[in-house]
Amino acid sequence: MGMLSLAIWTPIVFGVVLLALGRDDQARMVRWVALIGAVVSFLVTLPLYSGFKLGSSVMQFVEKAGWIERFNVNYHLGVDGISVWFVLLTAFINVVVVIASWETITTRVNQYMASFLILSGLMIGVFAALDGLLFYVFFEATLIPMYLIIGIWGGPNKIYAAFKFFLYTLLGSLLMLVALIYLYNKSGGSFDILAWHQLPLGRTIQTLLFFAFFAAFAVKVPMWPVHTWLPDVHVEAPTGGSAVLAAIMLKLGAYGFLRFSMPIAPDAAREWAWLMIGLSLIAVIYVGLVAMVQQDMKKLVAYSSVAHMGFVTLGFFIFNDLGVAGGIVQMIAHGFVSGAMFLCIGVLYDRVHSRDIASYGGVVNTMPKFAAFSLLFAMANCGLPATAGFVGEWMVILGAVKFNFWTGLAAATALIWGAAYTLWMYKRVYLGPVANEDVKNLKDINGREFLMLSMLAIAVLYMGIYPKPFTDVMDASVADLLKHVAISKLN
Repeated sequence: MGMLSLAIWTPIVFGVVLLALGRDDQARMVRWVALIGAVVSFLVTLPLYSGFKLGSSVMQFVEKAGWIERFNVNYHLGVDGISVWFVLLTAFINVVVVIASWETITTRVNQYMASFLILSGLMIGVFAALDGLLFYVFFEATLIPMYLIIGIWGGPNKIYAAFKFFLYTLLGSLLMLVALIYLYNKSGGSFDILAWHQLPLGRTIQTLLFFAFFAAFAVKVPMWPVHTWLPDVHVEAPTGGSAVLAAIMLKLGAYGFLRFSMPIAPDAAREWAWLMIGLSLIAVIYVGLVAMVQQDMKKLVAYSSVAHMGFVTLGFFIFNDLGVAGGIVQMIAHGFVSGAMFLCIGVLYDRVHSRDIASYGGVVNTMPKFAAFSLLFAMANCGLPATAGFVGEWMVILGAVKFNFWTGLAAATALIWGAAYTLWMYKRVYLGPVANEDVKNLKDINGREFLMLSMLAIAVLYMGIYPKPFTDVMDASVADLLKHVAISKLN
């Protein structure tokens, strides 16, 4: 068993152990086992970074073994500079979510914690899979624990939200399955994703494959106009579910564009780039404006996520190194910042049991430590320099200006909208005099919440001040991808 198998199966094994522990009267032990499992799962991913060879675009830590040998399906894993950071990010966010859910979940604690650990392993599997069918299995399997998290521990309309989430993402993936089967036959019976990158495909076939993958990945990102499931799901999901959904699950779709759409159908990707750029700019501008009128904090941050992910897809399809690398950096930064934003909303909801902005006001007077953390994350969400939120957006805007000035100018307006809706929410929730008795009776964050928010604050500041370790890892892989996309593969 190699390092990637350890990263995938360690949290899954701990999750299965938690399911076996059972009753709620064992909740204290369950929480400690879950925390140990999450920490160990994170620690086993660290050698992937420390042992990663910089300046190389080849797959590293590769593992390959026969799985379904009759159909030449292999258990084939590997990471490059594009995917390695997402393995670490997934494991890190899982630790934070376990700490965040320590006291708030009181029923079926073992099943709740197990769902997150198993989900973490499955998402790492998506980022590490180099076999098409293995990728599809991991990609679809992530729906099951998230469906249960929303449907069991969610809000009043949790069943509606869980079904909407499941149906949107499942239906989009069916076309991807057809595309995978076509590529399997076209390549002479191989599910090797890297071999598919070299297939000479005609323009029509490339276009059909591109839109088949688009159906699966655009819903997952989610891109406008297939984003409508996300606000509903975020509002109903428990705090931990919202954090993982925003921080990691949205990245699965964006990662799919880099691993499938662009390298397998490069000519179609270039031909339809105008559409992808257009949809991305609509997400950045229109959805940003939609966020400004939200009264529910979770909905506001959910629409903010759609706008920020629009930056990611914009960066990918302007086809220059700044844009693609900036999109990947933005994905990592969004994982830290959006996760932190949802966890901050969870801290308030646990105390007041309301997500409405109007229910608050003057929180800084009763929760000064918490208000300081929230201000940092709000500024990162705005894209303030020296925070993680700035680096990726700045790179994408530079890449967009290099591509086309007006595209870059349109993208840069997102910084204005982002500042407007984030600071508007912060002003109404945190600043001014104490608005009501609920706020007057609030108590500042405890040691557990301080630890959880400190971990994310350190990550946000470190990435904002010194992004070099993040960009160094991905540079060679991004350059190789762009070189591959620039070379025509038409028959």
